[in-house]
Amino acid sequence: MVPLTVRHVPLSAKSLLPVNITLGVLLMVLLAVAAGVAYFCRLSPDSSTARPREILIAGVRAAAQLAAVSLIITWAVTRVAGLGAFLVVMFAVAVRTAGRRLTSNHTWWLTAAPLAAGVVPTVAALLLTGLVPLKGLVLIPITGILIGGALTATVLAGRRALDQLEQRRGEVEAAMALGFYDRDARMEIARPAASDALLPGLDQTRTVGLVTLPGAFVGMLLGGASPLMAGAAQLFVLIALMAVQAVAVAVIVELIARRRLFRP
Repeated sequence: MVPLTVRHVPLSAKSLLPVNITLGVLLMVLLAVAAGVAYFCRLSPDSSTARPREILIAGVRAAAQLAAVSLIITWAVTRVAGLGAFLVVMFAVAVRTAGRRLTSNHTWWLTAAPLAAGVVPTVAALLLTGLVPLKGLVLIPITGILIGGALTATVLAGRRALDQLEQRRGEVEAAMALGFYDRDARMEIARPAASDALLPGLDQTRTVGLVTLPGAFVGMLLGGASPLMAGAAQLFVLIALMAVQAVAVAVIVELIARRRLFRP
């Protein structure tokens, strides 16, 4: 008799989420629900901000951007020049997005510092140690995850720090009257507020596998990797994200405390 063997057959992406008209209709309904709830529950922070409109625009932009990425990804992952251009565009968009969220003056470009401070050394270490090859299919998603995490932490920390410094200006002046330097007085207010930006990444890491199965883990399973390999890759992503976000928060707080990045 011929012994039976069990082969690990990768799941088909089509079995997870088929791309058809039903998916398109459902996406439009969910987007309308998000905008509708924001409108009827008045979730906009003030009269000058139309949050429902922002939600609709964000959804349409996401669809257009993902369509564009789908068209150019083959070029980007097969050529070193394409890979470099793709990563530069990703970083530039992240800098501009973070800058617009924090300030409307010329200091917005300084958000490049917290984004690069954690991401660049981490990616460089991966390449130098050989853990990640210089290939687009591997480097683009990993770098994208790290930039996205740094972007989130930078925006949350920066907004919290700037808001608190505006609301508690009297405390900063009182500290300076007691002999604190300007940077130290502002840091006493900005640092505790900005530290909350680390909570989303911290909670995600602490609850991984218990509350959610993150994208890297699921993606590797669908690609045919073993659960052990998928778990190791996800663990790296989560720990690297915490490191990148901690560096990003530290740098943005320092820039704000030293009045390098400020609101008009």
